[in-house]
Amino acid sequence: MIYLFDFDLLGLLPEVFMLVTTCILLGYGVWYEKGQEREMTNHQLWCGVVACVLTLSLLLQSPITHLIVCYQTLILDGFGLFVKGLIVCSTLGVFLLSFSYLRQENLKAFEFIILVLLACSSMMLMASSYDFISLYLSLEFQSLSFYVLAAMKRESDYSTEAGLKYFVLGAIASGLYLFGASLIYGLTGTTNFEDLSLLFTGLGGGDLWIHASLLVGIIFVSVAFFFKLAAAPFHMWAPDVYEGAPTVVTAFFSIAPKLAISAVLIRLFYICFFDFLFSWQAIFFAVSLISMTVGALGAMSQTKIKRLLAYSSIGHVGYILIGFCCGSLEGVQAVFLYLLVYLFMTLGSFGIVLSLRSSKAKAVYLSDLKNLSSTNPLLALTFSTLLFSMAGIPPLAGFLSKFYLFFAAMNSSLYSLAVVGVLTSALSCFYYIRLVKVMYFEKGEGPAVVYEQIDREKAILLGICFFMILLLFVYPSPVFLLSHAAALSFC
Repeated sequence: MIYLFDFDLLGLLPEVFMLVTTCILLGYGVWYEKGQEREMTNHQLWCGVVACVLTLSLLLQSPITHLIVCYQTLILDGFGLFVKGLIVCSTLGVFLLSFSYLRQENLKAFEFIILVLLACSSMMLMASSYDFISLYLSLEFQSLSFYVLAAMKRESDYSTEAGLKYFVLGAIASGLYLFGASLIYGLTGTTNFEDLSLLFTGLGGGDLWIHASLLVGIIFVSVAFFFKLAAAPFHMWAPDVYEGAPTVVTAFFSIAPKLAISAVLIRLFYICFFDFLFSWQAIFFAVSLISMTVGALGAMSQTKIKRLLAYSSIGHVGYILIGFCCGSLEGVQAVFLYLLVYLFMTLGSFGIVLSLRSSKAKAVYLSDLKNLSSTNPLLALTFSTLLFSMAGIPPLAGFLSKFYLFFAAMNSSLYSLAVVGVLTSALSCFYYIRLVKVMYFEKGEGPAVVYEQIDREKAILLGICFFMILLLFVYPSPVFLLSHAAALSFC
């Protein structure tokens, strides 16, 4: 390890750039707000897009491969750069989805762009956290932004309810995290991940039960992050919050937090608690099984598109947790690969949902998709491809990511987990293919609803997602090499 405090600012240049840009946009919004809300929002959205592109370029050109900064509270490595890149890409995708949505919903609050950029900055810091204290500060920084984003539609009771539920349950999760981290600190006297890993070396197996307080601390910290991930049985807030929040915010909730928290879980449990693998593996094993089952069964009974995508997201969390249970380099690589594919699938799906609206109506229920194959065949084809990929049907990227996860589970002798994953994937085909059936084979009563033409930004994003879902299966080598390099840099 290298400790070079003189390079703190250089190493954190992407995060600093993002925060400085956010402050400039905040000042611009305050100065330009009165009477110019619509024009100002478009200006700021383009500024947010440019900020994300420049931040991504800074991450790609970063010369730092391994550095611990800010008094050993943040670590900069290839693993963190990979996750930060995915977080910035998800934020960029949400901005591209927002141009027409903010205009159609008459959302003139310039705070939307500010809050999304602040949340992105906090999640980038989460991906580099190397201490319980820095992790908590960045986690709360992210949560505060999310609470306000969920309640952004001030005139909607559903949005206000979503923000309140997210706030209450998020506060409970933060309290659980603090309690667990306090127990670990009280036992060890340190909050640094590397110090904890050195201290716990050789204390795994049966010695863990001697330190009962340590086991309780690990459980509380795990449950706190399961709440944030919306993993079952700690998912009760997700369907209501996802449905009540503005759709672009729901898309952001579905992608970015899962990327950041997955990075935190890998760094925390594979560094601090790796010697207690067989203890926390059982926790992740059970939560993975429950999440896959609840996600598959819960989505089958849904009649609204956003609630169905919420339960689908819970199921995907269960698949992601399979990689954590493996306890191997192959499992970490499988998680990275799945997160990358999940990013494109989810962005594309929410892009389709946001495209299904006209001056008279917008798609809320599954039945609103009737006649889509005749009114907009290209949109129906794109949505069908994304749904088949989420179901894990070849030859699409979703099949590749699930296959690699199940293969890693088999290599780690987690046969029951792999079998349940395959079964729930087959079960999920029911509600994914049901949407395809509605689009192509069900005819609505009366004249078909003709949706508005898709705006340019959303069309570009949908084209990228569609292309990547097909390309990653045909030519997966770059993705395999990228995820393998990120996993190696972590180990």
